Amino acid sequence: MPKVQPAAAETSGRLGRGRRVASSLAEINVVPLVDVMLVLLIIFMVTAPMIQRGIDVNLPASRRAAQISNERVFVNVPLAYKKDHLVYLGEEPIRVEILQERIRQLMETRSAKEVYLRSDGGLQIQDFMDVLDRLKDGGVEKVGMVAKLPGER
Repeated sequence: MPKVQPAAAETSGRLGRGRRVASSLAEINVVPLVDVMLVLLIIFMVTAPMIQRGIDVNLPASRRAAQISNERVFVNVPLAYKKDHLVYLGEEPIRVEILQERIRQLMETRSAKEVYLRSDGGLQIQDFMDVLDRLKDGGVEKVGMVAKLPGER
């Protein structure tokens, strides 16, 4: 309800108006905004893990596998390597012929010249050794083989 203030007598200079109405300052209601933001936050929290998709590699099992903790360079060799000779440097698919040069460029700025190799369990040893030789030719000093524990998926 607007506040009604009585007008001063003839000293105000306005003779035609008897009353002055002062409106209160309109306040912004932030509750609906907060509700919408919380709903959007929940939607993004639920859908974000579904968006992340990696390369399917059936890792061999090992009883002594350990977790990797730091930012590392991963080379994935999928089962389709037999047909198309594509490996994945991180998430980027590249031909095995240029793997050596890409690894050399990547290892120039790193002090620890380590690469972790994830190879599908269905690959032949010769395919694995071909990729391993190209990594060594690219300047990699240490190659770690990633395995999974027997109970892991």
